[in-house]
Amino acid sequence: MEAVLLSKTIEAVWRIESARLLGGLVRIVRDVGLAEDLAQEALVEALERWPESGVPRNPGAWLMSVAKNRALDRLRRERMQDRRHEAIGEVAPRHHLPDPEGALDEDVGDDLLRLVLIACHPVLSAQARVALTLRLLGGLTTEEIARAFLVPEPTIAQRIVRAKRTLAEAKVPFEVPRGDALLERLPAVLEVVYLVFNEGHAATRGDEWTRAELCEEALRLGRILAGLVPGEAEVHGLVALMELQASRLRARRGPDGAPILLLDQDRSRWDRLLIHRGLSALARAEALARPLGPYALQAAIAACHARARRADETDWKRIVALYDALAEVTQSVVVELNRAVAVSMAFGPAAGLELVDELRDEPSLRAYHLLPSVRGDLLAKLGRHDEAKREFEHAASLTQNARERELLLGRVASCR
Repeated sequence: MEAVLLSKTIEAVWRIESARLLGGLVRIVRDVGLAEDLAQEALVEALERWPESGVPRNPGAWLMSVAKNRALDRLRRERMQDRRHEAIGEVAPRHHLPDPEGALDEDVGDDLLRLVLIACHPVLSAQARVALTLRLLGGLTTEEIARAFLVPEPTIAQRIVRAKRTLAEAKVPFEVPRGDALLERLPAVLEVVYLVFNEGHAATRGDEWTRAELCEEALRLGRILAGLVPGEAEVHGLVALMELQASRLRARRGPDGAPILLLDQDRSRWDRLLIHRGLSALARAEALARPLGPYALQAAIAACHARARRADETDWKRIVALYDALAEVTQSVVVELNRAVAVSMAFGPAAGLELVDELRDEPSLRAYHLLPSVRGDLLAKLGRHDEAKREFEHAASLTQNARERELLLGRVASCR
């Protein structure tokens, strides 16, 4: 029993401290792969020594001390080796190494921000950014990331290896960009965090409709980011959006795991603490910037739902106005589809259906299951059940999520 408890304690410590540890090591060795190796070596030493000595009072500092000592030893060895090469007239093929003593004394305030920006660097593909972010900042193993996204473990491993190689080949600088350069990089970071959250909030495939653990990881990353760049409105907007959407997670599934749609949810099960945190983050975003950016606008829409104690108290006209602004900012057809739903709630299903029909020829929505799903819902409300049945059948054939397919097939049955 004690061994199991110790194992869980070390796992928890690693999940909490690994990002900070890696951030400090990346600053010292300027190599993501090497930093990961050193961190893993420190973890192995903890697994060997803590069962006998006990968990130290400050386990994060203990891990950092061990990893930094190993980094210092390695940097000194490499510096001595380079000097030997120079002595015999060879040109050292290594990258420039920082001064090992000075590297340990630098300000560590930007370590986490540096790690976030490296993991989400635009030179990487979106899939690689997600995998590397969860590995470096989430502390997730390759197996955990693969399981979360229902992708074979070797595929995730390859993405992570390629991401590290790409960063090295592109000679990505290991400094935190400042001013406009930082602002240019933030959208890529926010996009990755929200991709992780969305996969947890509404899983694209598999047997479960939601994956709370992914939402929790994304929220943790978003809160870290808000602390690192507190003056950026869209960071707070994203945190607000995730807090407010996460507040409904418990109510989104029934006892058997079946999906429960927004208007049918038991709102007493919504997490009031997360709602409070979300509204506070939204207020910070609104205080920092006007007009609101896309994440803050989506958070404002979520806030309309959070403030309504009953579904029939929802301010749908305000939601339509917010979607008008969001559509103008994003030029997204998915936003237009969501706006059509809001219009149907504010002004009737016929008005919403008219807008949905304008989107039917959009190439990017041809394989998007929510288009026929929304259209089927509006047709059913208008009493056009045969047409609705065909739309729900089409939507069920497009979705890759088993729970959502069951929901849509249930709608098919209701149209008979």
